[in-house]
Amino acid sequence: MQKPFNKTNFKEKLEAHGDFPMLYMFKFIVPNGQESEVAAIFPKNELTIKPSSGGKYISTTIQMMVQSADEVISYYEKASNIEGVISL
Repeated sequence: MQKPFNKTNFKEKLEAHGDFPMLYMFKFIVPNGQESEVAAIFPKNELTIKPSSGGKYISTTIQMMVQSADEVISYYEKASNIEGVISL
């Protein structure tokens, strides 16, 4: 079972990491065939995909400029609606 998301703690870590706006790297692992659901969250950004060695999962990476920690959190919240997603 996945640990509950602590938005306040995550926001504090993001803000301590650097100044906004910044280039941020989003990484998700999804079941094979669901990478289009990740791409739909980031329609204006290039998605880099890499299949797992067994082919059951796809690793997705997106780099984009974000304006705030709240913006980063909102993307992770949208991605959490994808069945089987693992956010890294």
